[in-house]
Amino acid sequence: MFKQKNYLALGAVLFVAVLLLSLPTRATARLKLAVGSWFLPLFGLADAAQQLPAGLADSVLPRRELLHEIDNLRKENLQLREQQIQTAAIARENDQLRNELGWQHLSPWKVKLANVVLRDPANWWRTIQIDLGSRDGVTTNQPVLSAEGELVGRVSAVNFASAQVAIIGDPNCRISALVENPTRDMGVITAAGPPDAPSIQLNYLPNSASLKPGQDVITSGLGGIFPRGIPIGKIMDVQSLGYGQITVANIKLNANLGALEQVWVLFK
Repeated sequence: MFKQKNYLALGAVLFVAVLLLSLPTRATARLKLAVGSWFLPLFGLADAAQQLPAGLADSVLPRRELLHEIDNLRKENLQLREQQIQTAAIARENDQLRNELGWQHLSPWKVKLANVVLRDPANWWRTIQIDLGSRDGVTTNQPVLSAEGELVGRVSAVNFASAQVAIIGDPNCRISALVENPTRDMGVITAAGPPDAPSIQLNYLPNSASLKPGQDVITSGLGGIFPRGIPIGKIMDVQSLGYGQITVANIKLNANLGALEQVWVLFK
């Protein structure tokens, strides 16, 4: 019985083979196309399955590289910011040194540069301490200027390695001043307002003084402490007190006394 079935199957295969060989060429091509279309989805699925690991590898690797590049860019950005900050600081320092050296060459006085190391905590705007002292030849009443050559005050006390400076407006720092106007009016700089005020007063002016806002005020050279011609500030406004018997001018200082870091000490 089993052999008979095998014979029948073999006969059927031979019949189909003979039938295919006897078919015309066009009919054979159509038959191949139909049979191939049945198995094509299986072939495509197998090919996609083979390409899937490669595709996954391609999609994962660029992401890792991208994260690595982002991390590198962040580090480079941080380094560039640090370099920019350092460059800006160096530029400010260079500009400050140029101003200081330029003023020093124009000054007829001998000068020494000092660092501001301390401010009076009780009255910080009116006195400062510098890192030059008697060992450096500093004595009391020496004029002190800003880095730009504007009047700051005078040396009021000296230690071996440091000195105290009375700032403009301090009661211990009275200055004979001259207004640069046609009448060359003179007065005395005294304290005015709270300690942190950016202005001072010019008192003891003559009643005939011809003062206007914006006029420059300089040291007069009288008194033997401050040489003539050091810039002090500009007139802000003028007041008449005591029924017109007293004239007082408010002066806006040229030097920013609240931001002093270095000053010049003048030597004769």
